[in-house]
Amino acid sequence: MQQLSRAQARRIALAAQGFLDPAHAVPTLRTFSRTLKRTGVLQVDSVNVLQRAHYMPLYSRMGPYDVGLLQRASSGRERRRLVEYWAHVQAFMPVDLWPVMQHRMAKYRSEKGKWGIHRANPQLEVELLAAIRDQGAATARQLDDGKPRSKEHWGWNWSDARQVLDYLFMVGDLAIAGRNSQFEVVYDLPERVLPAAVLATPVPSVEDAHRELVRRAARSHGVATIRCLQDYFRMLSKHTAAAVADLVDAGELEPVRVEGWSRPAFLHTEARRPRRIDARALLSPFDPVVWERERTERLFDFHYRIEIYVPEPLRVYGYYVLPFLLGDRIVGRADLKADRATGRLLVKGAYAEPHAPPETGEELSAELRRLAGWLGLDDVVVEARGDLAPALRAPSAG
Repeated sequence: MQQLSRAQARRIALAAQGFLDPAHAVPTLRTFSRTLKRTGVLQVDSVNVLQRAHYMPLYSRMGPYDVGLLQRASSGRERRRLVEYWAHVQAFMPVDLWPVMQHRMAKYRSEKGKWGIHRANPQLEVELLAAIRDQGAATARQLDDGKPRSKEHWGWNWSDARQVLDYLFMVGDLAIAGRNSQFEVVYDLPERVLPAAVLATPVPSVEDAHRELVRRAARSHGVATIRCLQDYFRMLSKHTAAAVADLVDAGELEPVRVEGWSRPAFLHTEARRPRRIDARALLSPFDPVVWERERTERLFDFHYRIEIYVPEPLRVYGYYVLPFLLGDRIVGRADLKADRATGRLLVKGAYAEPHAPPETGEELSAELRRLAGWLGLDDVVVEARGDLAPALRAPSAG
């Protein structure tokens, strides 16, 4: 059985995620498509302290790009390339995964009893579908039944309409046509959202669907354990293991050993094996490179947790902290905020990893200026928190 060093596995993983691809001075739709093929999906999240989550992985790999590329790829019907669904979690996925996700939609439909709102108002589902069918795409707010919103759960006040619309989305009776300027979901019928050819594609068997999801996860990982692969599309371990066994038999995956990994690993047979990665990128907290925390630690010797939901006095590094990738290592992290009202990128904290090279501060400073430019911000303001802050605040870093 082939043995990979941790450094080899790290470079394979980064190449699979698109960090080996050649840069373009001005990223085009072709660049966008190539990058999306590497990541497979783009997680969607409502936090907008810096930039929406689905835009950042593209920036980390392509550099400054026109966000209209993503907007065009996820709008219209026949030209649409991406659609939102519960792929990793809420995420943009390629439209050709819609038939592959039918088994997941069927599972959610079989669990209808767990969606308690239906017991209280079984007619609301029928009424909402009819309203969208007759009146066109709409948000939950536009279709709200006017009832008082529940305040039982921290952070969200779900109306009856929103709960039922989410159920209809999860089971595939509705699709997401887009989002409005308040980032609210706009629901519509699938036949008005997805290309006709996608809707006409035969639905694969459950086993074939599992194999396709694991196949795509393996391509995006390069090398991975079953735990890594199941996390990519949030599958069950038993389904992932069965699909991996089939793909090994088919010659698409090769069992390997990776230095420092206690679990068996699998290498995609088409994975690139570079001798060097020359990346420089800030990674979103929702970047696929850091989705699976154990994998991140095994590959990069980097312990990472999102502290958004941690009370401020208990945070170690900050509210919205981005890992800093330099070469093939994660060498630091920065707590960032886009202060759009004043046109400033605020660096509220910056920290080096123990193995960070001497040039980390200089390279991070250059990346922060590039990020600020992409976000349309005029200045980078570095606060004093963190051991990298002095290097970033030095005149030569300005």
